[in-house]
Amino acid sequence: MDKEKWDMDDLEKSMYPIGKFEYDGNVSPEQRQQRIDELAQTAARLRNAVEGLSDTQLDTPYRPGGWTVRQVVHHVADASMNGFIRAKLALTEQQPLVKTFEENDWVELADTKQLPVEPSLKMLEGIHERMDALLRSLPPESFSIAFRHPDSGLNPLDRLLAYFAWHGKQHAAHITSLRQREGW
Repeated sequence: MDKEKWDMDDLEKSMYPIGKFEYDGNVSPEQRQQRIDELAQTAARLRNAVEGLSDTQLDTPYRPGGWTVRQVVHHVADASMNGFIRAKLALTEQQPLVKTFEENDWVELADTKQLPVEPSLKMLEGIHERMDALLRSLPPESFSIAFRHPDSGLNPLDRLLAYFAWHGKQHAAHITSLRQREGW
């Protein structure tokens, strides 16, 4: 689709192909388990989304003004790394204050703009395998343990889990939607 043919609805749909993140704080044991399962699938979901893409395709933005496919994959690895650290901090410190990371600046760094996606896919496999083992080991009451974020305030592990289950699916959908639009 040509950039000039994109309307606001198209841009909104391309930014949030599975919908915006929502979290109401009410989490059933079944929802928590489903989110853990979804989180565990993040690396495989992204690997499948980029399978067979050329460098030219990897360097294609998923929407006008958006990140390239390559940047998206590296971003998911960076975000997951930060999320895992935040979870471990929350579990080992009393409501620790975590740092933000400037994702729009991170995606402009050379490792994100130029490196093949395979190192980040491998990182995701390792991070999510460890995250999966950690989350599955926790008793239900541990999911109310929280960290403090400078922008969003107090975040319980249930919210972190919900966010990262959504995050991986969201970014994989950016790539699969682009592939569908482009006929790749």
